[in-house]
Amino acid sequence: MAQTFKSACPLNCWDSCGFHVTVEDGKVTKVDGDPDHPITKGKICGRGRMLENRTNSPERLLHPLKKVDGEFVSISWEQALHDISLKMKELKETAGTTSILHSHDYANGGLLTNLDQRFFNCYGGVTELVGSICWGAGIEAQSSDFGDAYSHAPEDILNSRHIVVWGRNVARTNMHLYQRLQEAKKQGAKLYVIDPIFNATAKMADHYFSIKPGMDGWLAAGIMKEMLRLGLEDRSFIDTYSVGFEDLNELLESVTLEEIAEKTEVPAEVMTELAAVYGDRPVSTFFGLGMQRYENGGNTIRLMDALIAVSGNIGIPGGGANYANRQVGQSFDAAALTLPERKTAFRQFTMMRQAEGILTAKDPEIKMIFVTCGNPLTQVPDSSRVREAFASVETVVVMEQFMTDTAEMADYVLPVATVFEQEDVYYSSMYHHYVNHGPKLAEPPGEAKPDLWVWTELAKRLGFGADFDFTRDEFISLGLGSLKEQGITLDSLRNSHHMELPVDTVPWADRQFKTPSGKYEFTSFRKGSESRLTLALPRETKWTDKERAEQFPFTLLTIHPLRSNHSQHYHLLKPEPKAKVEIADNIAEKLGLQENDHVKVWNDRGEMKGFVHIMKKAHPDTINIDEGIWAKFGGPVNHLTSSRESDNGLGSTLYDCLVNIEKV
Repeated sequence: MAQTFKSACPLNCWDSCGFHVTVEDGKVTKVDGDPDHPITKGKICGRGRMLENRTNSPERLLHPLKKVDGEFVSISWEQALHDISLKMKELKETAGTTSILHSHDYANGGLLTNLDQRFFNCYGGVTELVGSICWGAGIEAQSSDFGDAYSHAPEDILNSRHIVVWGRNVARTNMHLYQRLQEAKKQGAKLYVIDPIFNATAKMADHYFSIKPGMDGWLAAGIMKEMLRLGLEDRSFIDTYSVGFEDLNELLESVTLEEIAEKTEVPAEVMTELAAVYGDRPVSTFFGLGMQRYENGGNTIRLMDALIAVSGNIGIPGGGANYANRQVGQSFDAAALTLPERKTAFRQFTMMRQAEGILTAKDPEIKMIFVTCGNPLTQVPDSSRVREAFASVETVVVMEQFMTDTAEMADYVLPVATVFEQEDVYYSSMYHHYVNHGPKLAEPPGEAKPDLWVWTELAKRLGFGADFDFTRDEFISLGLGSLKEQGITLDSLRNSHHMELPVDTVPWADRQFKTPSGKYEFTSFRKGSESRLTLALPRETKWTDKERAEQFPFTLLTIHPLRSNHSQHYHLLKPEPKAKVEIADNIAEKLGLQENDHVKVWNDRGEMKGFVHIMKKAHPDTINIDEGIWAKFGGPVNHLTSSRESDNGLGSTLYDCLVNIEKV
């Protein structure tokens, strides 16, 4: 008999949806939206629905695997755990615990995904990854300006007079914000979209502005110049609640509007128009994640923050520099789960340059890689280098549900459970501030096990089993411990299914910032030294590397796919996916390319092939290839991207990428 249960989406996504999951005879048969969820209200995307296919796929890994003479063979859990723990004991004694790299990403949410850190901390501390391929430069940038990265609550958009969606196709990546935009427009708000690609969000805008990729900070500077010329700035906020404005003003005076228009390929009159918009408060701005994926990415976000501060749209209803909402994740007691005090050794690589770290590490060398919650062979930039690095290591262990590109490189693959096969709580650190409960609804197939079981069994064999001698309920309750006074407990979540976290729905309303000065910092002193804004350019442009731009004249973007959460769903798509190369119409005209032509896209880092789709109204000389596609389907696009870090060291430069293209 079929039963329907309330559950939640684990995917690393803006929306963190509530689910209705149908279970029949112990098997998940349908995933739908929960109409009672206060934010997602019964609407979910295809990526969420596909979690049923993911759970029931015949391609699921069912048994532990070991590579023997280049081929995988099934082994028992006992043998897998014995081999891995023995290797870890040996490395701890001979090379030190930092000879192990924990390579992780954020494919799925869930409070108990933090337990991998607990395991490695209790082991003694390993080489860890810092920064983020996805949003790291922007987080660091807003931490410099505000002291942290906070966003307004979803319903606050209805207080906005104007809404600017900058570099973010919410129709694809944040569908419930898209619905809020429709609602706000009906109430009279004006919508402006700034993006190199005329996307589905741009189609509903009152005004769409095309911009050259990587030049968003320059556009923000141009708008600020016009605001100051027209006297539209908020002098009260600047004089009372900020520091460093003089440095910003000096920077703006060092460049002409004509030079900004040339760099951005945005007419000067658009900057004048947007200056008037930002001066007509309240204005809410929603940032995408792509604009900080350049070498100048941190500075770009800081200039955009500065525009919002100069215009007085900080700390007011209907305003905000809405990039991320870290106060959501900060609601939980992560330290109680991860036990950071237990590690006695420590080393870091940035997530972007983990391949270089692996290949060059000394004292100790990297002898073992443990991969959780990620697919670095597809997702980490400069894929050829990543493959070389992983192949150089003695032992690679991957915890997975499917034979991904990374799993194929492993020596041991450990099959793990999906969202519906274990209980956890889920939340988003990017959009709304509700925590959702996800019950266990089915048993894992074959010998697949929850991550917690794997960590517990390994901990026993490594001598710190007592640190994992807790039930799943107890671990979840540890993470919720900081919320107990607000009535948020595991029992209350089981009863309510979703609960509102205690966050500021209008951040910085008290004008108390988490910066060293306690004020908004146009010039940041966060790390003990003065950090001024600049008018920096991406690394790969005709202004910074003319010879490269002549050889590779087109800008490559690698946006998030519509039907897969990063690389997670490609192997489940029907019909089987093929690489799509989306090009601006001026490229098609210049090179004589037609729809569905087979083409090669290349630069000095690598190449990939795919089939042409001509974009309408895309910024000239722009190409997009969605990220995440597996090698067997023509990818990954990261053969073309650079592993360089952003200007502040904590973000990727995935979009700072010039390429060429030809028909094959």
